[in-house]
Amino acid sequence: MYERLKAYEGRPAAVAGRGKDPVNLPMIRHWCEAMGDAHPAYRGPDAVAPPTMLQAWTMGGLSGHEDRSAEYGELLALLDGAGYTSVVATDCEQEYLRPLRPGDEITFDAVVESVSPRKTTKLGTGHFVTTRTDVRAGGELAGTHRFRILKYAPAGRPAKPPERPRRPRPVINRDNAGFWEGVADHRLLVQRCTACGALRFPWLPGCADCGAPGWETVEASGEGTVFSYVVMHHPPFPAFDPPYAVGLVELAEGVRIVGNVVGVPHDKVRIGMPVRLEFLRVDEELELPVFRAVEGER
Repeated sequence: MYERLKAYEGRPAAVAGRGKDPVNLPMIRHWCEAMGDAHPAYRGPDAVAPPTMLQAWTMGGLSGHEDRSAEYGELLALLDGAGYTSVVATDCEQEYLRPLRPGDEITFDAVVESVSPRKTTKLGTGHFVTTRTDVRAGGELAGTHRFRILKYAPAGRPAKPPERPRRPRPVINRDNAGFWEGVADHRLLVQRCTACGALRFPWLPGCADCGAPGWETVEASGEGTVFSYVVMHHPPFPAFDPPYAVGLVELAEGVRIVGNVVGVPHDKVRIGMPVRLEFLRVDEELELPVFRAVEGER
């Protein structure tokens, strides 16, 4: 395992990264207020950024960066797969070569500098991973930031691949229990008002057209088209693997249902695409209706 990890030393962790904002006075002011640093060098027309802000100009925020290399992602995935799924930042070192001033455009590259042999700490057992980021302003090297994390299996837990989380369970009540009973039998059931004949979905206790409470069921053919859709990228959620397409499917019977669109890449889903119902078993207890793109008709 360690030989596989060590092979990532020297490989890029981020390539041709760009700061999301130029160096600017508002961020400098917020930093100084948070740190309680009132040094006059960080204010006024000739202000410079505090040297310890070096990493701040390279951070991706909640939306992250697209600059992280595939190699670094592979390294973290390899550690995750071995059971080292927890992470903690341990320390950092910075070198400053020139001050950063408002208006400086920041670029950076990062490399995996080292991966330690397996270490046992009070937190647990794992590997230290150190990256080195070279930060440039206007193409000129302004500083270097070394950042070290510990990827570890918490103490008391064996270092083994984690079990895949289960999908959330649907909320089943007296109003929709018949629908889920149909799914268990691989039937997609739609309600039909016994007073006016209107079809309705999702299931409701009364008719939205005439208000009558009586109803019966009709089995949908399973044929439909994509009326609308979204592609889920963020946030990641346990048991789901983004990106994936969620469609609003108009059934041949005229009602619409929300479900995953499968059988084509997420970026190939289109409005009007013909789809056909199928049932996906996601674990030993749960099956869900999904919609597969119809081959040859897209």
